[in-house]
Amino acid sequence: MQHFASDNYAGICPEAMAAFTAANVGHAGAYGEDEWTRRVSDRLRALFDTDCDVYFVFNGTAANSLALASLCQSYHSVVCHELAHVQTDECGGPEFFSNGSKLLPASGENGKLTPAAVQEVISRRNDIHYPKPRVVTLTQSTEVGTVYRPDEVAAIAACARSNGLRVHMDGARFANALATLDVAPADITWRAGVDVLCFGGTKMGLPVGEAVVFFDRRLSEDFAWRCKQAGQLASKMRFLSAPWLGVLEDGAWLRHARHANAMAQRLAAGLQQVPGAKLLFPVEANGVFCELPEVVLAGLRECGWRFYTFIGAGGARFMCGWDTKPASVDALLADVSRLSA
Repeated sequence: MQHFASDNYAGICPEAMAAFTAANVGHAGAYGEDEWTRRVSDRLRALFDTDCDVYFVFNGTAANSLALASLCQSYHSVVCHELAHVQTDECGGPEFFSNGSKLLPASGENGKLTPAAVQEVISRRNDIHYPKPRVVTLTQSTEVGTVYRPDEVAAIAACARSNGLRVHMDGARFANALATLDVAPADITWRAGVDVLCFGGTKMGLPVGEAVVFFDRRLSEDFAWRCKQAGQLASKMRFLSAPWLGVLEDGAWLRHARHANAMAQRLAAGLQQVPGAKLLFPVEANGVFCELPEVVLAGLRECGWRFYTFIGAGGARFMCGWDTKPASVDALLADVSRLSA
């Protein structure tokens, strides 16, 4: 039975598994001094069409927390959306690793920040008794399954620049956003004004690991030491980096993302035909947020379905993964329809 609680439920995609296994041959340099880490770093530089610095860590919370900490001093603050993962689901990680940088949440429709919202937050106070704004962080795709367009990213980045702020992007589902937008990766990152991207690998089929990509290489000074201190420097780094080669070299990462997005569209289309079901946000990536009667939600859980109702802005969240089958979507829809009747 496939579930819809999280795209983390999915296993390792075949391309990543093949690359992981292929790296398990003989001896290789430790701590990133291996050919797989070098090759995938070069592949990411080619993908983004720029000479960026690339680091690999074990999970998204570490990626976001360490990246933000590299941009902030303890007396700084980070502007984020009120539903952002760094605000709601990282157990204070960004504050911990930055030794106290404060998160300043802002509101925005459909889970997205706007230049006006950013400006309002950073204009509240500028005295020495208040943490100094230093970074704006964007989630792409957002925690409610919507996607920032290149012009939206650029507008927020322009606002940040005019106020002396850096721009960080939480790209746990960057692949899904890019599959929707169908633009060059550079167009929604450094060309639009993003300084550092946390590129999610786990949710697109890797066994473990995220890439922290610094487009402004000056900002990555001493980042390797930061990773080591935080317990995020893999000794056998080739097993963290090799799966990236498997998904990047033949475009599997985007194929899988497009499939996950298509399954979300299939689910959303079916839910719209169910009386009493209401989509809460536009379905633009691989997540579907839907308002359903409590009796239906309880019935789905009794049937064995797993999903979350505490993420985002309410309702039930159904996430599709790289391996979600049409039959699984249809089975879920059948139970929703039956219970709604």
